[in-house]
Amino acid sequence: MRFDVITLFPNLFDSVLDFGITSRALDRGLFKFQAWNPRDFATDAYKTVDDRPYGGGPGMVMLAEPVEAALDAIEAVQAKEGLTPWVVYFTPRGQTLNHAKVMELAARPALTLIAGRYEGVDERVLQRRVDEEISLGDFVLSGGEIPALALMDAIIRQLPGSLGNDSSAVEDSFVGGLLDAPCYTRPEVYRNEVVPNVLKSGDHKAIARWRLKQSLGLTWRKRPDLIARRGLSPDEQKLLDEFRREEEGLG
Repeated sequence: MRFDVITLFPNLFDSVLDFGITSRALDRGLFKFQAWNPRDFATDAYKTVDDRPYGGGPGMVMLAEPVEAALDAIEAVQAKEGLTPWVVYFTPRGQTLNHAKVMELAARPALTLIAGRYEGVDERVLQRRVDEEISLGDFVLSGGEIPALALMDAIIRQLPGSLGNDSSAVEDSFVGGLLDAPCYTRPEVYRNEVVPNVLKSGDHKAIARWRLKQSLGLTWRKRPDLIARRGLSPDEQKLLDEFRREEEGLG
């Protein structure tokens, strides 16, 4: 997997490259990363990358030429590696990122991520060169670096070998369209609260049933929209009904 990121602040990506799971994945050669600063492609003495918007209004707009020159350079490097470009731009008007989209993008061998700043990038570049627009949600950030970091982290943890146990990714929240079940570790008793007995039973079938029931219940309580979107099998509906009865003290 290869990531090429167009950004005015390459050092922000050290948080992915230098720490934790993503750092280990980089050391293992599971992905490649290169940051491309549009200032390196500016043609004037001041390395200008932005200008005032036509039509007036606050803020500045990233110039088309430095961004497109960076895209050309990335495309040339990817072509030498036999890779087909797929360009993502982060913007509030994009599709909201979710697990299904992460898995779709993780299947691509290379991604070019444009982390815009100011009021955004000249629309003409976006119309010509961007394949997909993505948003983290209905709020505004100072730039596209944080969404790019989030997407990279989400994808990298899906790459085989990136986690200590590959099954961890399979059991994450949203993988099956539900939130994850609660987790517990030592000590067995903490401030008079005890780990559920089923998790200490060694009965793997009972543990799996409990986890699914808790996952269904938490999703119903905290993210009912996920239940509505996903739907439930008859067995899952029975488990959810059981969870609700227990929560109401009727089970």
